[in-house]
Amino acid sequence: MVTLQTPLSSRLLGSYAQPLQQQRGLQTVEDLLWFLPRRYLDGQEELTEFTEGEYVVLEGTVRTVAKRPMSGRRRSMLNVLISTAVGDLEVTFFSVYGHQDRLIPGAKGLFEGRVGRYGSRWQLSHPSYEMLSDLDDDAPTPDAGHGLRDQGGTPGLGVVARALHPVYLEVRGVPSWTINRLVATVLGAMSDDGDPLPAELRRRRDLPGYVAAMRHLHLPEHRDDVAKGKKRLKYDEALLMQLALGMRRRAQQQAPAVPRAPRQGGLLEAFDKRLPFTLTAGQRAVGEEIAADLARSHPMNRLLQGEVGSGKTVVALRAMLAVIDAGGQAALLAPTEVLAAQHYRTITTLLGDLAQGGMLGGDLDRGTRVALLTGSQSAAARKQALLAAASGEAGIVVGTHALIQKHVQLADLGLVVVDEQHRFGVEQRDALREKAKKPPHVLVMTATPIPRTVAMTVFGDMDTSVLAELPAGRQPIGSFVVGNRLWYERTWGRVADEVRAGRQVYVVCPRIGEEWEERSAVPTGAEALNSERAWLTMTDAMYYGDDDPERDEGVPLRGVHEVARELRELPALRDVRVGILHGRLTPDEKDRAMAAFTAGEIDVLVSTTVVEVGVDVPNATLMVVTNSDRFGISQLHQLRGRVGRGEHPGLCLFVLSGVPDIDHPGTPGLRPGDPNDQRRSPAVERMTAIAATNDGFELSQLDLQYRREGDILGARQSGGTSLRMLSLRGGDDAQIIEAAREDAAALLDQDPTLAGQPHLSYLVNMVVDEQQAAFLERG
Repeated sequence: MVTLQTPLSSRLLGSYAQPLQQQRGLQTVEDLLWFLPRRYLDGQEELTEFTEGEYVVLEGTVRTVAKRPMSGRRRSMLNVLISTAVGDLEVTFFSVYGHQDRLIPGAKGLFEGRVGRYGSRWQLSHPSYEMLSDLDDDAPTPDAGHGLRDQGGTPGLGVVARALHPVYLEVRGVPSWTINRLVATVLGAMSDDGDPLPAELRRRRDLPGYVAAMRHLHLPEHRDDVAKGKKRLKYDEALLMQLALGMRRRAQQQAPAVPRAPRQGGLLEAFDKRLPFTLTAGQRAVGEEIAADLARSHPMNRLLQGEVGSGKTVVALRAMLAVIDAGGQAALLAPTEVLAAQHYRTITTLLGDLAQGGMLGGDLDRGTRVALLTGSQSAAARKQALLAAASGEAGIVVGTHALIQKHVQLADLGLVVVDEQHRFGVEQRDALREKAKKPPHVLVMTATPIPRTVAMTVFGDMDTSVLAELPAGRQPIGSFVVGNRLWYERTWGRVADEVRAGRQVYVVCPRIGEEWEERSAVPTGAEALNSERAWLTMTDAMYYGDDDPERDEGVPLRGVHEVARELRELPALRDVRVGILHGRLTPDEKDRAMAAFTAGEIDVLVSTTVVEVGVDVPNATLMVVTNSDRFGISQLHQLRGRVGRGEHPGLCLFVLSGVPDIDHPGTPGLRPGDPNDQRRSPAVERMTAIAATNDGFELSQLDLQYRREGDILGARQSGGTSLRMLSLRGGDDAQIIEAAREDAAALLDQDPTLAGQPHLSYLVNMVVDEQQAAFLERG
């Protein structure tokens, strides 16, 4: 009996087992079944042209056959011209023997090899091939002594006669049709007995059995068969994911936590009375959801999504005050020192004299205190913050990665707030949780809208709140792509216009500058992530991948010091006050720069991405992003949200890499009649799409379209992703995920530990190992 765990031995597959193992790492029957066809031939190949050196499998019809003597040799070569859906192709054999009788005009076959050129002709030199007229309808059977054999006794020859012919990734020495024949043999020795999905569930969802699904994918008669097979495998992935999330969510709900209900006459009530603005309906509704979570005896685990400027900080602060009222502490973890300092200033400003209090308990006469803890503080400031956190004098502790270091102690941590959660790895978030005596309540915030498919998977074990409503008075933000010299020159003219009108400007660069970077050591360990340079490198890799063809390493990245120097030298900006801000400045230098910009003492702030989140300067109306195509979509959306926060509308100009030295085809400003005017590079296409909308959820879907599938689940943080079939980009897969979510909940309601479903339980443990499970749990 062949099972999924049966090894791919020579006893089963003959001499083909070794190349499959060595070249593709296929060790078991399950590995072989998951070596799925990459496409199917049906006479309508998707290829539109030949590429030299490309591995192809094509269906072709023999047109002409010519036997030619080889110069200086007694042998002859055979030249065969075949017609394919892509075009004519010359097939050459350096021996006539064994080929001339099979390759006759009008015959059809499958041809496999690497495309080359001989003069002006496309050519396959001595390819593997199989004539369709030779096909045998009967699948071969395993032979104990010699592996796979067909009825004629020839190892591994022939393919099943079907309208669709699967094409696999190249395995040298094993043609695509032979791989298909091997899979057919294995499937013929398997059955759907012991399918992990309950029969009733398969019937209700109209899903084939597992083995039947693999037959649909490897041995399809029609395209519909392929769709049926994919649907089953996608559903399996979705169900296993939802079962893992559901089991951990139920386990979390059983964990004990201290209820943190606010008390009457406490800090929260006093704070609400002093607010200089009215909470939006969304803020009130989310506040009630959080308050209900905090009052329960199991830990809150809530994700708060909100557009840039939607008021998430106020919602989080109200939750922190409720915990302080109940005798606990709250910690707010921010990814950069600039953002941590901004949160500290915002919270202390909103609290006013309520932040001048003493010990825990929310005594209205004394209030509470707010401590700031970062990695580059002076020794005295750091010691004071550590004492305030450990003694409980500080009810709110705001910090960067310095907050999670082992020597940091908290008196009674009741609430963990993580801002911009995607910037933290699992270990960092866990380290802060573990500082609590009992599991703390957790509120995770993000201004990066999360598509519904991702929310159901990556954050499937979390309750989700959404702040979709912006506070009254927020101004619209316009966005334009700058892709040529003419618009680049006009960009700095627009900067001058804004300054003359009494407003301020951000200029964002992807790096600090070579001289500074050479003099500055790159931080290591936890504090490395506190550097926006390190973060940009990480997000750049997450966006593009390691081998993205669009990423041009030859185009230099603009640096803060270089751009600031350039702006000071422009005649139009001669009297403009230009300042700089980046993560390598000392804390005092960063504070002075931000304070000067906030006070209007700096007109143009040239910065790295330290201003991406949390920075609030209402008078800033224009942002220029250099090398904008080198930033991720969500990052650009965050940056854009820094302008238009006051009474004047905002404008964001995305400058493409290489400008002004390079004019990007397809961008506005090219001369009329320029032949490049109708062409757009991928960078222009992507940036134009970003500029066309301010809707964060629409941009999150766009982000999914451009990202590699594996990165969507944060593979660079978690160590990998188990998704092989399921797509989080929406479409029909969103319905599959939704159905799996409903079914997982029903299964766990009936059997919380899956004790009655041993096959499903085994697969959950196999697919979601401990590290992956921890990642999924913590979001």
